[in-house]
Amino acid sequence: MDNPGTNAGTARALAVLVPLVLLGGAYVSQYGFGLYPCEMCWWQRYPLFAALGLGLLAFVMKPPQVWTALAGLAILTSGVIGGFHAGVEYHWWQGITPCTAPASGVNVLDFNAAPLIRCDVAPWTLFGISLAGFNFLISTSMGAAIVALAAYRK
Repeated sequence: MDNPGTNAGTARALAVLVPLVLLGGAYVSQYGFGLYPCEMCWWQRYPLFAALGLGLLAFVMKPPQVWTALAGLAILTSGVIGGFHAGVEYHWWQGITPCTAPASGVNVLDFNAAPLIRCDVAPWTLFGISLAGFNFLISTSMGAAIVALAAYRK
């Protein structure tokens, strides 16, 4: 088993911490600040769930570098989806889901209906970057770093 101070050990730790922090942030945004996810937001979460599981497997399955690299690739996948979603929010291109179309046939008197969350409107930005944009920046950079660290041999 590799030492936690090595590149492989750092990659394994990041393979668990990065999706944990990103998912934690998503749920704090959702339940703490009322920023409910749209369909494309959920698409970004699914690879992070997989990455968390793969990252944990890297601590118990051999060879750990393979599981770590797979977790990094899953994080990268979330970032690519986030980049696509950010482009839809910034109106650089059209989305591929109904949540980018105007609401029609919505019964406003149905109080049990889930809120309609549009994919092409950023509910929150910081310095002009949406949550999907931040996911793109964080997930692509960290996913690439995890894959590189997992593949690197001293």
